[in-house]
Amino acid sequence: MEDMNRRDFLETGAKASALAMLPALESFAQPLQKPSSAGFNLKVLATNWGFPGDHAAFCTKAKSLGYDGFEVWVPGDTKSRDELIRESEKQGLQYGFLTGGSDPDPVKHAEQFKAMVVRAAEGKPLYINCHSGKDHFSFEQNRALMEFTAEISAKTGVPIYHETHRGRTLFAAHIARKFIEAIPSLRLTFDVSHWCNVAESLLVDQADTLALALERVGHIHARIGHPEGPQVNDPRAPEWDDAVKAHFAWWDKVAERKKREGSIMTVLTEFGPPDYMPTLPYTRQPLADQWDVNVHMLHVLRKRYGN
Repeated sequence: MEDMNRRDFLETGAKASALAMLPALESFAQPLQKPSSAGFNLKVLATNWGFPGDHAAFCTKAKSLGYDGFEVWVPGDTKSRDELIRESEKQGLQYGFLTGGSDPDPVKHAEQFKAMVVRAAEGKPLYINCHSGKDHFSFEQNRALMEFTAEISAKTGVPIYHETHRGRTLFAAHIARKFIEAIPSLRLTFDVSHWCNVAESLLVDQADTLALALERVGHIHARIGHPEGPQVNDPRAPEWDDAVKAHFAWWDKVAERKKREGSIMTVLTEFGPPDYMPTLPYTRQPLADQWDVNVHMLHVLRKRYGN
């Protein structure tokens, strides 16, 4: 018995040492050891950002790579929206819609934003993700957009989230906190890479704000940012270990809550193309393959958070 215990101890120690030597991203390709309540379900989604083909080609590729669905900007008219929905149904894919306004005038912006949210909700997506407002709009102007989406969500049953995105309402952690505290219905699309970039840090000095935000997260954009940019060149590279560990620590908290609640966890693999993807000078050749990185993230996320 003593020999067996010694052997088990040595084997466990060897496995732990080997795991510690892996780049951080690979070490997270291990199950999150948290119990799941009935109803928990992980949905990993693809982005068409940077994809050169049409909707049919994109849906075919997303399905072949093992994605559960995709997130795209809601098409600009009802006919195009419905054609996209039919393509997704052919492949058995679910879909989330991205919405937002672009006009710098708050009144016109609100008109654009509301029309797009309504068109998206009529398509009955898995969720709607909002690029909400502008960072230079007033608190009340941005708040009105969020309250409008709460009304649409209650009316249609479609979950609506607001993304933590640079240039938008929730561009920084300390600003987002004001909206979280003021609007109990607010739910987030958590793209924390933007906050790291804006704060030029991995947010270690804003732990209380992160804790508040994580309780409101409905959807995750799984891109790894760092203090000097919203996207590392390749999350598999060991020089990004600190950033990878920080992001997974935040995502783990969301997964633990979703598992405990027995609710759906949606995650978008959202590493982008050039110039989001860092490139070589003069040639603008990307430093990594966007699709390869996103698919690698897909497999890591499945192994860590899967059902």
